[in-house]
Amino acid sequence: MTDSILVVDDDDAIRESVEDYLEIKGYIVESSSSAEEAIEQLNTFKADIVVTDIMMQGMDGLELTKYINNKYDIRVIVMTGFNANYSYKDAIDTGASDFIFKPFRFEELDLRIKRVQHEISLKKQHDKTMKRMEQLVITDDLTGLYNSRYFFDLIETEIARHHRYSRPLSLLMMDLDFFKNYNDTWGHLEGDNVLNELGKIIIACLRTTDTAFRYGGEEFAVLLPETKLEKACLVGTRIIESVRAKVFNPKLDTTSSITISIGATELIKNDNRESFIKRSDKALYLSKNNGRDRLSSLTEPDN
Repeated sequence: MTDSILVVDDDDAIRESVEDYLEIKGYIVESSSSAEEAIEQLNTFKADIVVTDIMMQGMDGLELTKYINNKYDIRVIVMTGFNANYSYKDAIDTGASDFIFKPFRFEELDLRIKRVQHEISLKKQHDKTMKRMEQLVITDDLTGLYNSRYFFDLIETEIARHHRYSRPLSLLMMDLDFFKNYNDTWGHLEGDNVLNELGKIIIACLRTTDTAFRYGGEEFAVLLPETKLEKACLVGTRIIESVRAKVFNPKLDTTSSITISIGATELIKNDNRESFIKRSDKALYLSKNNGRDRLSSLTEPDN
């Protein structure tokens, strides 16, 4: 239920009677005697709905409605007399949610407020659903990390920001060691459990500015804005140590563990997305070729 309503009318008797009725109905109500006063009031009073007369001295109710719609996410119900030179279409065209003719029964006003409340509720549900859908598009279901689609979008944004503001940017590319053997030994369900736990481990090792991704299969990536390579390597080392320390129970009374290899690099002059990722991948392969369960870094551009 919408709790807060601002009543705007330059007729004292109407304004006060509407305010009294709405308070009796349980709403939090404030009132203004002009559109200009209402604009000032909205700076401090968080209204969910504004009920305004159209015919007022100075700024009229339709101008106020247009102003509110341009600046706030607030629904507006406009009131006018039968003889006023305004129509329902005029009110709706300026962004009003509903229109009521004076004189009206208070019960009719309450019904219109409830209809607008329902409209607000539906919009909130829609917005929540859309936000959830957007998350599903960019999130990996198994690990809860962002997916490769979002990785490629974000890395382009961060590279552009680096080139514009000359801020450091580092990248970690990661791959679980001998993960196929783990899957073949304990089954894919246990393998999925490892991937899920790895997502949690990575998140626990990151700072608030870092972003983690499931790059594909058992490969992961971490993008570290505002971070030089040395600090990125510290984050990578924390991840390696945390993965190494994690004990899994793929079978009753049976424990197992797994390790991860990491390649690290920092964005350098003339880098683009492809060269940045390629250098980090090359550092990852160095870790793989040198015994795994380690971090390697590269700073020089590929020839």
